[in-house]
Amino acid sequence: MLTNIPNLLTLSRIASIPLLVGVFYIGAPLGNWLGLGILIFAGATDFFDGYIARAMQQQSLLGKFLDPIADKLLVASLILMLVAFDRIPGIAVLPAVVILCRELLVSGLREFLAGAQVSLPVSRLAHFIVWFCWPYVWSIFDNGYWGCWVVDSSYADFSYWL
Repeated sequence: MLTNIPNLLTLSRIASIPLLVGVFYIGAPLGNWLGLGILIFAGATDFFDGYIARAMQQQSLLGKFLDPIADKLLVASLILMLVAFDRIPGIAVLPAVVILCRELLVSGLREFLAGAQVSLPVSRLAHFIVWFCWPYVWSIFDNGYWGCWVVDSSYADFSYWL
């Protein structure tokens, strides 16, 4: 089942993480645009792996296992690099810590519940929050090139705390 389309999409998201880390070492604006492109690719694969798996009846235990791990690896890598490169400065690091702690808590809870034979499916609210935060991620990566009209600071502050 490793070679079905949904699992390959999930694996491609994991494989994109070193590329995402690498673009931080490329100067702006090229590095910003490449990073944004990688995040758009990751977001699309996150949507389509689940959609295709359900539509083509290719859901697998491996996919159910890898998909949330790919998401958490991507989020954690991105947050660490944003902090390391001062794209999330000062007090704004606190939401980053909250996000990382939440990722670890959800993973631990899912692992615990799996041992108790209880399923914890992803809610529609979780999907909404992820898509709601994309404009903020855009504004971090574009470094002011487009963010002035894509997202204003009050929206960015609110979405970051989600």
